[in-house]
This record gives sequence, structure tokens and C-alpha cells, in this order.
Amino acid sequence: MSRKIPWIEKYRPRKLSEVVNQEEAKKALLDWINSWEKGKPSRKAVMLVGSPGTGKTTLAYALANEKGYEVLELNASDVRTGERIRQIIGGSMKMGSLFGFRGRIILFDEVDGLNVREDRGGLAAIVELIRESTWPIIMTANNPWDPKFRELRDEAEVIQLKPLRENDILTILRRICNNEGIKCEEDALKLIAEASGGDVRAAINDLQAAAEGKKVLTKDDVTVTERAHQFDMFKVLDKVFHARRFDEARSVTFLPSFDWENYYPWALDNIPSVYAKSIEAVSDAFDNLSLSDVVKGRITKTQEWELMPYMLELMTAGVALVRNKPPLPRFARLSFPERIRLMAKTKEIRQLRDALINRLRVELHVSSSEVSLYYIPLLRLMATSDTFKKKLLERLMKIMGYSLESVEKTLGVGGVNTSGEGEGDQRKSPKRPGG
Repeated sequence: MSRKIPWIEKYRPRKLSEVVNQEEAKKALLDWINSWEKGKPSRKAVMLVGSPGTGKTTLAYALANEKGYEVLELNASDVRTGERIRQIIGGSMKMGSLFGFRGRIILFDEVDGLNVREDRGGLAAIVELIRESTWPIIMTANNPWDPKFRELRDEAEVIQLKPLRENDILTILRRICNNEGIKCEEDALKLIAEASGGDVRAAINDLQAAAEGKKVLTKDDVTVTERAHQFDMFKVLDKVFHARRFDEARSVTFLPSFDWENYYPWALDNIPSVYAKSIEAVSDAFDNLSLSDVVKGRITKTQEWELMPYMLELMTAGVALVRNKPPLPRFARLSFPERIRLMAKTKEIRQLRDALINRLRVELHVSSSEVSLYYIPLLRLMATSDTFKKKLLERLMKIMGYSLESVEKTLGVGGVNTSGEGEGDQRKSPKRPGG
């Protein structure tokens, strides 16, 4: 019995022209590979970014096939450690192709699947390989906007793929039905396209499950359920800002990936830029976001979780349905919150500082807040004094096992202030009881 070929592979585009509705991405990718071939690449790598099923990996293979390159693929979710990545890629850069290809394209699929903490050296190894590579490197990612991938993004030209529309998916499904000699009702194809949520891979798999072995496909033959797709915060905010109805804005809170705590800094940073042309819109959005924060505080204090629907409505519909809402472009220009970026940048130093506070709390038999409020500022002051500096730093290095640089950064005297207070902060601390 012959093995059935998955239609997703059987009908995978072999040329860029066969990839549906990604014209901007195709042009950018062609320009990049042409610059490589001329020996003048602006970046040695590109990162294809888009939600699942938009054709990132397909686009990479179509380019390689059209240009005559061999693809060496590594899935970052499977090949994770720096040692393993260097082992596989290192030797291949020095070897020619056995099958007469003009060269190789190295493909890192799902590069955002790397865990910086658990996958030892994986991210650093990819960055190093990009800098040293003599072959073009293509990476794919669903959500590379986490600050931990910043160095990787800086090394690559980021190319964004658009979510596929229902009509785009219908075009692909009709083409497959024609090739398979299956007569399909339009309503059946529409049902599959709607349920896919923009994931063409899911749509093709659903079509094969429903239609394979049939001559006619009707709506009654289709049994699919709407998929709960994961939306990153860029998509969540874009959907909120473009919403024109209450239920449309509120719908993002039903997504399994919606994180209402993470939503606040994103909305806070992006409201001024998105609604920049209307001060009334900015004012209304901030007012409603502030009210939602008040409700959140009430929930936290009293545990009245039945108030949560009001909080969610204020933070979504309250941001979307505002006075004099300016016309927005199809894709709103959104930015990563500076607060989250700063927190990620100083995470290690804050952990060192927390460990120091905890040690002093035990040694001095006082609360953590008292150590933070009274003793850390005192230690910081002593660390800037010529009289106490040397002995204090040596003592802290010995007690905590820190390097000199770590001790200085922990106290905020080594050029990095991690206390959350400005160095010119003029606020007066209350006098310590009894002192």
C-alpha cells in the first residue's frame, strides 16, 4: 500500500511566484539574496517573522529552489545548545555541495524556540555563526520581539510576513481541489478557510482530511472547529486599536494567549504614538486604562474577582472606542515597551541586589523593606567614600561571593543605578525610629 503524501508537502510552492500574497516579503528576500550574490550583503542573515502558517519556511525553500541553493535546515527547537549548533554547521561551511548546487542556504527554523537560560550557548552560537558565515543564513520566528533576542535581531534584516486573508487561503484550496480532480462546494471551502484563522498549513491539512478519496466535497463533509491561535502582544494591540465595536475590542481577552498584566505597559507606551493626531483620543484611552488599573487594585485588595469583566472591558474597549479617533493605517506602528526592555536589561543586577538585601535582612534581623530603605543607601554612600570604600567592597565580595564589578553595580556606584531612584533624587527618607 503506497504511503499517502501530505498535501502540505505535495503542494508546497517551488517558486516564489507560487507563494500567495507576500509580495513585499518576496521582494525584500530577493533583494537580500541578490546583494549576497554581488558580495555586498547589508546583513548576512534575514529573519522571516510571522504567525504560524503564513509561509515562512515555504518562502525560504522556494527562494533556494529558484536560485539553485541547497538548504541546510536546523530546527532551533530540536538543535539547541551552542556546541551542537557549531558541530552541525561548522563543518558544512567548509564543504562543497555533492549535488551541484551553487551554494548553501543555512535555515534556522523556529529560532524563537530557543530558551536562553536552558539551551546553553545556543543564541550566542547563532550570532557567532552569522558573523562568520560564508553562506546566507535565513531564520524563521513567530515572535522574536522578546528583549532576549535583540542581539539576534540586530544581526539580521527582519522581514515581516502578512497574515493570510480568507480569500488567499480560498485561492490555495481551490487550486489543490482542481489538481486532485475534486469538485468542492464553495461553502465547504469557506468553512475550512474561516476555521483556519489565517493558518494555511492547518487549512490544507483540514482539506485533505475531509476531501481525500472523494470526487465531491460538500459542506456536510467538513468537520472542523475554529482554532484558538496564539497572538503575540503586537497583534493583540493592533486588533484593539483597529476595533470599531465593543465586542470586537473585547474579543482579544478570550484568546488563550491574552496576558492582561503584560497588556498594561504595552498599551501605556503605544497609545500616545498610535493616537498622536487626536489629543481627545489619547486622553480618553489613558482615562479608561487608568480606571481599569483602579479596578485591578480593588480586585487585588479585596479578591473580588467578579469585577474582572469590568477591568477587561475598560482596558480593551475603553482604549479602542474613544472620541475623535484618528484614521489608522492598516498596520499600526507599535513599539516594545521601554519599561519591559529596561527590566530585562537590569534583571541580573536586580537579582544580585535582592540577594544582598535578603542576606542583610537575616544578619541584621530587620525587614527587607527596611534594608532597602535605610541600609542600601547607607552602603551606597560608604562605597563612594575614600575612607570606607575599599574595606566595604572587599567585605561584600567575601560575604556574597560577588566580583568587584558586581558589587559596584549592585550598589549603583559602578556606572549603573539599579535602585529605581535617580541619582539626583531629592526625596527625603523618613527618620528611622530610634535613630
